[in-house]
Amino acid sequence: MTPGPAPAASLDESVAALFPDVTSDVARRLIASAVDCFATRGYHGTTTRDISEGAGLSPAALYVHFSTKEQVLFQCSLVGHQGVLTAIRAAVSEHTAPADRLRELVRAFTLWHARYHTMCRVAQYELSALTPEHHETVAVIRRDTERFVREEIQRGVDSGDFVVPEVSSAALAILSMGIDVARWFQPGRADPATLADHYAALATAMVTGT
Repeated sequence: MTPGPAPAASLDESVAALFPDVTSDVARRLIASAVDCFATRGYHGTTTRDISEGAGLSPAALYVHFSTKEQVLFQCSLVGHQGVLTAIRAAVSEHTAPADRLRELVRAFTLWHARYHTMCRVAQYELSALTPEHHETVAVIRRDTERFVREEIQRGVDSGDFVVPEVSSAALAILSMGIDVARWFQPGRADPATLADHYAALATAMVTGT
């Protein structure tokens, strides 16, 4: 059975810590509350009052730190997408064999979407609410991520380690598998590290046929 959407979770592990450039503790609390609200109610169903009150602040507190509700969503989307790209680049950096690089890439990609499932769900599924300018900023990172995965698969094809009918399709399949973790993951349902290992093995088998 395909798992349905996860109910809104209590905040992922250390979501606020993903925003080191946001120096105000109040602003980080607002971001963390916004992530939870957007995941629960959707962007359009969330009011600025919801976000402020979720952070234990007065209804108008959000506007002291952010110009609009969309600006908060953009920060969530930007950090989520930048974070996962940084994570997969770091994951492959100490490996040379194509299979090892892909395995570590998928492990890191899956682990990120499990650990930060609530924020990733918002970042992935509320993109249409961004302004055109902000949407394009995030889209550039998404294209960079997809290109990075394609290049890793192509590396294995060129070396003879991987056999896939079409590199782009293989990359999309692997990315989709990891992204979907954010939709269904719930704390206690699966261990993030174990899940990441399983997905890494599945992806490796997909491209090597073993």
